[in-house]
Amino acid sequence: MTEEEQLAEIRRRIDALDEQIQDLLNRRAEAAMEVARIKLAADPNAVFYRPEREAQVLRNVQARNQGPLDDEEVARLFREIMSACLALERPLRIAYLGPEGTFTQAAALKHFGHSVRTVSMSSIPDVFQEVENESADYGVVPVENSSEGVINHTLDMFLSSPLQICGEVSLRIHHNLLGRGQPLEEIKTVFSHQQSLAQCRGWLDRHLPFVERVPVGSNAEAARLAAETEHAAAIAGAMAAELYGLDTLAANIEDEAGNTTRFLVIGRHGTEASGDDKTSLLVSTRNEAGGLYRLLQPLVENGVSMSRIESRPSRRGNWDYVFFIDLVGHRDDPRVKRALEALQKIAGMYKELGSYPQAVL
Repeated sequence: MTEEEQLAEIRRRIDALDEQIQDLLNRRAEAAMEVARIKLAADPNAVFYRPEREAQVLRNVQARNQGPLDDEEVARLFREIMSACLALERPLRIAYLGPEGTFTQAAALKHFGHSVRTVSMSSIPDVFQEVENESADYGVVPVENSSEGVINHTLDMFLSSPLQICGEVSLRIHHNLLGRGQPLEEIKTVFSHQQSLAQCRGWLDRHLPFVERVPVGSNAEAARLAAETEHAAAIAGAMAAELYGLDTLAANIEDEAGNTTRFLVIGRHGTEASGDDKTSLLVSTRNEAGGLYRLLQPLVENGVSMSRIESRPSRRGNWDYVFFIDLVGHRDDPRVKRALEALQKIAGMYKELGSYPQAVL
């Protein structure tokens, strides 16, 4: 068999597989629509998006994957299938910290897929308000970066907001130097968000030591300014480059190879257990010796692991602090439930922010 005949045979197999895949996709979509009909018959205000169900599907996809596509790529494809099927039931409206082209929008699309409508908001409080007012189904906000720490504006919003955390997204952050094709020696100004400038400080010191660094509100805004300004560049992601028609002058210029930002998905509804969950709390204790130790003792006694703790001023008085705590496990898990019941009795303030699936991808 000649090379051309071999290729022709493989292409025929691919065409046959494509037909099977397309048929299966449509059958899956029909099943999703049947789910919607059953839910609507029982409750006209039914909630279609189930974070715990999607997390379970993606974990199963990764567990049974045998390649050659890697686990992350296969999960990404299935995320888009679920997104398209969910849109047949009712498209979701997702508020995110904008403007368009930010890493927060990329996190929203990573979590929900591209068959949703993303709505840019100008601030973190605006994202919360959009969801609280039921103008959006869910919101996506940044909460911490692996090199720059927590985003305090997000934590502070939970002090007063009734919204719950119903998901999280971990996004690997790649910073690129974007411009209009000019060589590096012609650049006089670099625009970027202050955190991105900090995360790329070493690269800038080595390659553009005498260039003015101008902090702006977002990396997308930086890309817009770079597109409009002579002898300027921006530090931003690939989405911003595509949006504003910029070239990548240097790729992956972040100083920390593992630079990752964690985002929270906020909504009005609680989330059932998925089998691999986190629970987030907001608690306070009196400012006295051993106060924090006593606050955490129920976790130790019930064998509940704590993955993060952050303190913030409570705004109720000088030197009065609240603690944001992430626990491993769902609040309905027996050990977690016992620990939370004991903790609630001794905490000065106690608020459950939600239980939700740990990030799958």
